[in-house]
Amino acid sequence: MSRAWTLVSRPKGSPTMENFALRETPDQPLNDGEIRVANSFFSVDPYMRPRMDEGEDSYIAPFALNAPMTGAAVGRVVETRSDRFKVGDRVSHFLGWRDRATLRAEDALSLPDGELKDESFLDVLGAIGMTAYFGLFDVAEAKPGDVVFVSAAAGAVGSLVVQIAKLRGMTVIGSAGGTEKCDFVRGLGADHVIDYKSPGPFEDKLRAAAPDGLDVYFDNVGGEQLDAAMGIANRDARFAICGMIGMYNSDAPIGFSNLFRVISKRLQIRGFINSDFMARRSECLAQMGYWVSKGLIQSRYTTFEGLESGPEAFFSLFSGGNTGKALVHVGG
Repeated sequence: MSRAWTLVSRPKGSPTMENFALRETPDQPLNDGEIRVANSFFSVDPYMRPRMDEGEDSYIAPFALNAPMTGAAVGRVVETRSDRFKVGDRVSHFLGWRDRATLRAEDALSLPDGELKDESFLDVLGAIGMTAYFGLFDVAEAKPGDVVFVSAAAGAVGSLVVQIAKLRGMTVIGSAGGTEKCDFVRGLGADHVIDYKSPGPFEDKLRAAAPDGLDVYFDNVGGEQLDAAMGIANRDARFAICGMIGMYNSDAPIGFSNLFRVISKRLQIRGFINSDFMARRSECLAQMGYWVSKGLIQSRYTTFEGLESGPEAFFSLFSGGNTGKALVHVGG
């Protein structure tokens, strides 16, 4: 018997527990080519919020109602009818939000055994690491000497961007909410940290932190912070748009008073997702793995215990209840 979270209604604004149900499903015999995995961790991420809306124009299909939800997960093979894997192999896959997953072997990715924790493959050595790495270097074309602004710098992606930008000789400004998170971002090496919850217009705070303007903006938030970045950006600044968590739960239209600067400053604004670079995954893993092995990158996790805590972990992304990568520990 496996248990999985399902979406039973589509949220209006911020999701609540009424939108979710934890349901049991009997395990069926495996077909040829299938494996069964006992999940140890699964990831909750901001992009999942637009997936809860019906017909959302997104890069990934909406969650179906009354069906198990999905997302990145890591676990061990407990049963197999495939030559690709044996019992005990560690794998990652996309059937999170549940304790056990049955899937085709070709839909699982083999992970090495060793000292690396399962959590790492949902963070710095997984899609989060790819998002930070390729977003900064390929999408934003960041280079040594650039002034880089990173929103949600205490989050999973933002905290990695801060660190790798510093490793490559950039000046980094990070935003975060509250004293504890701002201290965390400073500890990552950021040159300036803005508490977006402090009084006053955000653009004024950003201008004070970057009096000579911005060359790169790595956007995880959207809204006021994106508008402020457009307001003080240097000519030919590059914006990598990774996410807009500040706008996902709002139905209100968002205005951008500085949008006209896209023309006057010749801004390059490009949205992306990590799978755009899947063919170069090994390049990212080699570099990030090296930095991790040398202790040059640190990860912080906010771990929620038990499958039952899945929605709570997800809600934390929007309430400021997580620092670093938010994960649900299922078992193992």
